[in-house]
Amino acid sequence: MGCGMSRLAKAVVSLAIIIMLLMPGALAATMASIDATRSQHLPLPRGTVRGPESVAFDGEGHGPYSGVSDGRVLKWNGDKLGWTTYTHGPGYDSQTCTATKFLPETATESRCGRPLGLRFDQRTGDLYVADAYKGLMRVGPGGGEATVLVNNVDGVPLRFTNGVDVDQTTGQVYFTDSSMNYNRAQHEMVTRTGDSTGRLMRYDPRTSDVTVLQTDMTYPNGVTLSADRTHLVVASTGPCKLLRHWIKGPDAGRSEPFADLPGYPDNVRPDTRGGYWVALHREKNELPFGRDSHLLAVRVGANGKILEEMRGPKSVRPTEIMERGNGKIFMGSVELPYVSVVKRK
Repeated sequence: MGCGMSRLAKAVVSLAIIIMLLMPGALAATMASIDATRSQHLPLPRGTVRGPESVAFDGEGHGPYSGVSDGRVLKWNGDKLGWTTYTHGPGYDSQTCTATKFLPETATESRCGRPLGLRFDQRTGDLYVADAYKGLMRVGPGGGEATVLVNNVDGVPLRFTNGVDVDQTTGQVYFTDSSMNYNRAQHEMVTRTGDSTGRLMRYDPRTSDVTVLQTDMTYPNGVTLSADRTHLVVASTGPCKLLRHWIKGPDAGRSEPFADLPGYPDNVRPDTRGGYWVALHREKNELPFGRDSHLLAVRVGANGKILEEMRGPKSVRPTEIMERGNGKIFMGSVELPYVSVVKRK
């Protein structure tokens, strides 16, 4: 036989290529996958709030803590007690900050605040809150009313404060402002217009100084510090990418592509193995029909390669994935009335 491929073999290869193009999941068939179809729910107080966007745990492992639609950050105290108020920003009022069918969230959140990223300084017990409207806030151990630390930088207001992380060694705080033109209620416009006015910043709690690390970013969202503390990993939502911004070493101050993603990323959190969990609000080319399953998140290694995926119902669109050492994976969502808990098998 010659070296050429037979007609039958060519036909088989062509058919395989067509199948893979029509079924994106076929390419990832060998990739480790977590089924989040069945999960435990930590339900929010019924009928009053929704959207536990971010998930955080304090230095003693208590929580989760999560920010919700009326401007508060709640703390989970177990099945018997459920959720209680931990903190809120200045100006919060329980009567006027609760949305109704006549008063939507978009009408209340600009005044009451909308907590997005949350992160504890494990040494001090301080909780840092990236509030979409009020800016970067902090509350001490035990909670209470939070203090606004930063609401403008270089004379430019923070319009869409979004992600936050804390260097547990230095206490420095890294956070993002997703757009200088649009606020959270207009988040779809940030993607639709390709807005590239986002900023990545650092707050020093010792001096209260704020340093702009990068400007002209396209929808910077979640941010997390690498395990070796040499760089930040930032979710760029519209382009479906992760970026790496160096803060130490010869490349300090430089940003570069880190990972291409199969969907629109929100928050980025450590995976307990030196890599990252990236919540995907939706897939790139998601079809409204077909089987009721889509990508919820991917786990990315320290080299930027996708190592694992999480799949679940299309009604679930996560904003944060937080894996704990006990094998439990906590999932926040800006749309749902509960925090999900998925267990590794």
